[in-house]
Amino acid sequence: MKVDLFDFHLPEELIAQTPLEERTASRLMVLNKEDGSLSHSHFRDITNYLKPGDCLVLNDTRVLPARLFGEKEDTGAAIEILLLKQEEGDTWETLVKPAKRVKVGTIITFGDGRLTAECIGIKDHGGRILEFKYDGIFYEILESLGDMPLPPYIKERLDDSERYQTVFAKERGSAAAPTAGLHFTQELLKEIEDMGVHIAFITLHVGLGTFRPVSVEDLQEHEMHAEFYQISEGTARLLNEVREAGGRIISVGTTSTRTLETVATANDGRFSASSGWTNIFIYPGYEFKAIDGMITNFHLPKSTLIMLVSALAGREHVLHAYETAVKERYRFFSFGDAMFIL
Repeated sequence: MKVDLFDFHLPEELIAQTPLEERTASRLMVLNKEDGSLSHSHFRDITNYLKPGDCLVLNDTRVLPARLFGEKEDTGAAIEILLLKQEEGDTWETLVKPAKRVKVGTIITFGDGRLTAECIGIKDHGGRILEFKYDGIFYEILESLGDMPLPPYIKERLDDSERYQTVFAKERGSAAAPTAGLHFTQELLKEIEDMGVHIAFITLHVGLGTFRPVSVEDLQEHEMHAEFYQISEGTARLLNEVREAGGRIISVGTTSTRTLETVATANDGRFSASSGWTNIFIYPGYEFKAIDGMITNFHLPKSTLIMLVSALAGREHVLHAYETAVKERYRFFSFGDAMFIL
């Protein structure tokens, strides 16, 4: 299967640069995965498409303010750091700009010396292993010094960093937000629970690889990046109870989908508590074990995300929906509108 099969024309002005003032004010396209039919609504009315006994699965990861601006201790040269993954203790895998200025032994200071980092290794892909030194609590210092690592297609500055966090974000560790969850408010979640819909949480820390373009022509040659996930005993038990009672499991976002499909057993789709790293790549031909529906945003052309959506709803149905979204001037990507696949 060729990557070009998932291409579509997207006018640049439809890429949302800022979030709407009200989270639930985004538009909602509803796609029937069986026949490809479409309807149009607003996210605040999503309760019209949910039923008592359903279960919404949300990713409670929290985005780190992972972009740091510092300078070399010896020369004062400006250095930009992006935290990718905590290796061990205060050692992190990072991306550095300009990388050529940071060799093993280089020391970088941030915030008038409140935080320093020494380069102790270089990765094959050019990333740097940095060991941080500080007084106090690392994450508190990061919150005060770091910037939100917005996706490369967002050019506007974000005034309120919490708008790139879901209202239920809890577990620190993501390099990007699980953006389908950005549409929910606490009030909407309570309304959903009050109508008899279960709410479950999983954790998947989103890596920057989610924005990496597919560089091969044949999908089977693409290697997915690995991301850390966790599903608790309570969440696994709830999902199994929902399934046994005949309720629908609806994942919020591709991250929740990938976690659930990683954990669910092949023969009966049951769930168990688990944690680890997943590099599952879902594209058409995949047989879903875990979910019955999905809430998601509108994704990049030729991305692994539109491939996952196409696996659930059918490539032709999805491309028709995207053509309609362009025609109807829906907003795309992280701060854009939503789609509910049922």
